[in-house]
Parts: sequence; structure tokens; C-alpha cells
Amino acid sequence: MVESAPVGTLSPQEIVDRLSALYGPPEWRPHGDVMTELVLTILSQNTSDANSGRAFMRLKARFPDWESLMAADPAEIEEAIRVGGLSQIKAGRIKALLAQVLERAGSLDLDFLRRLGPTEVRAWLEGLPGVGPKTAACVMLFALGMPALPVDTHVHRVALRLGLVPPRTPPARAQALLEAWVPPELHYAFHVLLIRHGRRLCRAQRPLCSQCPLLDSCPYGRSTMPA
Repeated sequence: MVESAPVGTLSPQEIVDRLSALYGPPEWRPHGDVMTELVLTILSQNTSDANSGRAFMRLKARFPDWESLMAADPAEIEEAIRVGGLSQIKAGRIKALLAQVLERAGSLDLDFLRRLGPTEVRAWLEGLPGVGPKTAACVMLFALGMPALPVDTHVHRVALRLGLVPPRTPPARAQALLEAWVPPELHYAFHVLLIRHGRRLCRAQRPLCSQCPLLDSCPYGRSTMPA
């Protein structure tokens, strides 16, 4: 939190250790290409990983480089990414994004961000159209290898149930709180493990609380168990 975690809350390290024992310790391997991560993250908004992955592959097959993508008609982009959902909105965002990157950076190569500090990188990315805190954090974490803690629907749900953030905290605020509470060296593991946990046990519907290694420190889970 979390400037001050509730009494009884496990530490970030304890959460990582317990979930790693169940799911295996995540290995941090930054992907490397900044623009790829940026476009892929936009495509992943409000859809599944499988669909966003298919949309990205079709996009790259149709437009093999960023220059050809930027020059394309929005309708062509929309057709290429239709499988990912919200294709009209995302096509417009990608076009606007590429144009803004070119205007601000002078090229479509974002490797210069590696020479900046995390605060500068976050501010630069969030200045792009369609890029909010979560998208910026994904690019920092997965492409640049910088500490950041994206809060997707799974991380948000698990954090709320564990009481790591106050009730009804919106995702952007939850991200800021968790990034301040979790040590930077644990950001990647914490993010990945909470996603795995949210998909497998701490599911939105019918969570398997009795199997959860965090149950003893989970207000939500304890409330679901028989007296």
C-alpha cells in the first residue's frame, strides 16, 4: 500500500515466496523492442492475450515495418487487427501513436528511452496518445527491464481481496500504491505471480479460496470459509 499496510498483511517478499512455491519463480527476461511492446500493449486492451497476439501477428504480416504501418490507411489497419476486438478504436490509437512518436523523437526508434531514468521514461510514454499508467508500466517492465508494476484486472482483483489497497481503489491508483509498497526488484515477480494467481485460484467467479497459500492473510478469502 501502500504507505502503511494493514496489520496482518503479508510482506511483498512473503507473497512472492508463497506464490512462487505454487507457480514457480518467474524469470525476468525483458523482450527488448520498445515499439513492439507499445503496440502490442495497445492491442491487448480489453481482449485476451491470445486474441491480441493474433492481431499483432496479422498486423506485422500486413505491415512489416513501422513506417509502412504509419503510412497505411486506418481501414487497412482496422482490418488487420479485427480479431483483437475494438479494431476501429485501436487502429486510430496506433496511427496517432506512431505520428506522435515521430514528431517527438524524430524517428520511430524508441531505444533512446534506455538512456533515461524510470521517471523520465514514464512521463515520456504517458505523454503519448492512448498510453496510460498501465501501458507505460508494461513497456517499462517488459521491454526496457525497468521497475514498474502494471495493474491489470487480475492484479487489481487479487490486491483488493488481500487488502493491499483500500476498497474500491481504481486500477491507476492501485498501481501507484503497489509500486510504492513493493520493492523495485520484486515488481516483475509480484506482477506475474498475481496474474497467475488471479487466473488459476483467485478467479473473478468461484475463487478456490480453500487452496490459496495466502488464505491466512486474505480478508476476502477468510470471509468465504465456513465458520
